Amino acid sequence: MRLFEENHVYQSWMSPKAREEAIVQGSCYRFTVLTSQLVRMEYAADGVFEDRATQVVWNRKFDVPQFRVIEDETELQIITEHVHLYYTKGPFAPNTLYVDVKGNFSTYYSRYMFDGPERTLKGTARTLDHVDGATELEEGILSKQGYAIIDDSSSFLMTDDRFVEPRRKGVHDIYYFGYGHDYKQALRDFYTLTGPTPMLPRKALGNWWSRYWRYDEKEYKALMRRFKSEDVPFSVSVIDMDWHVTDIPEEYGSGWTGYSWNKNLFPEPKRFLNWLKDEGMMVTLNLHPADGVRAFEDQYVAMDEAMGVDPESGDRIPFDFSDKRFIQVYFEQMHHPHEADGVDFWWIDWQQGSTTKTRLEAWLFDLHALELDRNLQDALLELMLD
Repeated sequence: MRLFEENHVYQSWMSPKAREEAIVQGSCYRFTVLTSQLVRMEYAADGVFEDRATQVVWNRKFDVPQFRVIEDETELQIITEHVHLYYTKGPFAPNTLYVDVKGNFSTYYSRYMFDGPERTLKGTARTLDHVDGATELEEGILSKQGYAIIDDSSSFLMTDDRFVEPRRKGVHDIYYFGYGHDYKQALRDFYTLTGPTPMLPRKALGNWWSRYWRYDEKEYKALMRRFKSEDVPFSVSVIDMDWHVTDIPEEYGSGWTGYSWNKNLFPEPKRFLNWLKDEGMMVTLNLHPADGVRAFEDQYVAMDEAMGVDPESGDRIPFDFSDKRFIQVYFEQMHHPHEADGVDFWWIDWQQGSTTKTRLEAWLFDLHALELDRNLQDALLELMLD
């Protein structure tokens, strides 16, 4: 994950600026007809609108559908093949914005703004932490009522230097999905709007072995051989937190966070990882990064020097994903060496929640969850709908 390399894939794919002929704009409002069923609806009291990509929306350059506009001093109407939008000019508020989805579907926008969406077929849950049984799902983009929204008003903006910044307060940026019961087309246009989803590696669809247990190399290999002899196939090896040093000096705090192999359990980590690869498995390591990088880590000196900190201080380097330099150095020093040895991906476990300087960690891990959810949707879509 080299966030700042040239020609990063997400930057090369983005086309966030919509075609001019799709836009209907006034002094404080802007509507963009992306498809005959998908309309972006914006309100900004200062008349300043946003054309950059966001953490959710990467592409607004759709082929412009046919539509017509009816307008006077107080009201604006936009009519496409599938929806009819009525807007009483002024701030978005109850009863000022109404969209009729042709075919006996209709909604007032105020239901979403003030009362919340209703009767969608639901989306995903951000986390299963502390869940024991059923859990509430967030709202989705498919609905029995034929309409749904994405409220993108508060998501982060993607900047030209491949970072993010918060949105201005007090603006409305809503994507209205008026697809009736054409769920497949709604999903297709959602992915066009939000970006392509990579295919899951085939091995990730196989069996994963994961257990919170203090394995050593000998025991772990014996277990894998036993599975093989019993014809129980595994394609992903998940090694929980005891892969790294957990018994640390008291002054450093807890042993949950760590990046240095426990050589008492795994004397030659690269040899062990190579053995797993020879057995046909991908490898993921458990990670709890919230406590940052502390002085007992193998890479502490290199990390300090790269950050311009005196290693003699012994000070903890905080886990700060609002600091671009930290992000770059963190991946270069703490992740990439393990990846070079054979780690395929990381199990990002417990964090510090959403308390940061700019809530950036929450954005990154929400995005990670969103990508996972998209991947699962892609894998299931053909099975469910075709």
